[in-house]
Amino acid sequence: MSRKRTPYKNIFSIRLKEARKQKGLSQKSLGTKAGIDEFVASTRINRYEKGIHSPDIITGWNIARVLGLPLAWFFADDDRLARMITAFSKLSAKNQKKILQVIEHMADRTKH
Repeated sequence: MSRKRTPYKNIFSIRLKEARKQKGLSQKSLGTKAGIDEFVASTRINRYEKGIHSPDIITGWNIARVLGLPLAWFFADDDRLARMITAFSKLSAKNQKKILQVIEHMADRTKH
């Protein structure tokens, strides 16, 4: 199975549009729910999705919160990594610790 990588420049834009559509939100609705003024919300989200502008970290975090996704998901350049980020974020802290230990152990074993 090959790894599907998203071109770095477009990662945030592509994932934003994908997540917004998946949630069935308009650009304006997403923007206003993320705290963007309703008069510019649609335009700003549109520009983020087209890669014309990038949101500041607080706006990015608010967008991620509205869409129910971890902010890191928007920047994962590999679809498998994006899936792992999403799944990992849904686990309890205890289970996250266990999974991290397993992954780190496996990664250490492949170095030798």
